[in-house]
Amino acid sequence: MENIKVFSCNESADKFTKEVCDDLGIEVGKINRMKFKNDNTFIQLLETVREKDVYLIQVTTPPVNERVMELLITIDAARRASARRITVILPYYMYSRSDKKDQPRVPITAKLMAELIQAAGANRVISCDLHNPAIQAYFSINCDRLSAQNILQTYFKEKNLKDLVIVATDAGSSKKAYKYSKFFNCPIAMIDKRREGNDDRAIASTVIGDVKGKTALVFDDEVDTAGSMIEAANILKEFGAKEIYAGCTHGVLSGSAVERIENSPLKELVITNTIPLPKEKETPKIKVLSIAPLFAEAIKRLNENKPMGDLFGLFV
Repeated sequence: MENIKVFSCNESADKFTKEVCDDLGIEVGKINRMKFKNDNTFIQLLETVREKDVYLIQVTTPPVNERVMELLITIDAARRASARRITVILPYYMYSRSDKKDQPRVPITAKLMAELIQAAGANRVISCDLHNPAIQAYFSINCDRLSAQNILQTYFKEKNLKDLVIVATDAGSSKKAYKYSKFFNCPIAMIDKRREGNDDRAIASTVIGDVKGKTALVFDDEVDTAGSMIEAANILKEFGAKEIYAGCTHGVLSGSAVERIENSPLKELVITNTIPLPKEKETPKIKVLSIAPLFAEAIKRLNENKPMGDLFGLFV
């Protein structure tokens, strides 16, 4: 790897950054991060980056707004230090769920994030399994969207699950379920959700397809409070599923999500480390897979001027 520097924007991202750098066979870039007594953030790159290919890795751990400022300040530091190219690595794109104006007088914060990252001086962004693929179009710079699909489906393939059925949690996720069913060469089912009265919350009412006596496998892009996932698991159990597994890219796991998972019919929830899982949230029911090698491969191909399309073909 020539003329490349990889930095972690926050201590929460240190472990992920170390995994990426180990895979690339390089050292993590040295950086000084601190806060003044007035709560202002200070960032200083402790290595020269003049005319180098700089990669800045930031993860989305609370407080999210602080992670945003750390990222923007680090981009500005690299730009003012004459980096040749600045690529932002966001395994989980912050504010990705605020991707449209679906209520009166609300912002499109995912678009605002794109504008801030560009204004700070980034030349490229690499993220993974965006909540809405259209977020890529919010950028006027290149935005590459990697996918954990290959990592998740390979893990479950190696478990050699019997009588498998892929379950779509709603009509919107049926296309994704169909792709997984082609890989596993198994049938699909779908959970039908209806709204009762003026209640905005969708209620799972029935299952379209046969899940009785089968091993149900549910995939999603993220699990936040785990409410929808556990609701799906409960109705699958009610309709006779033998075992229920779930896989997702982003384990947000906010609020009482872990408690819900532990008390649910789920046999196992498999997530990746796009968001670090704190010690207090670790449980035998949650399995974490590392997606760092995928990002390392993306960095390697960019640095060596190799086509990124080939990489997307391997993993999407």
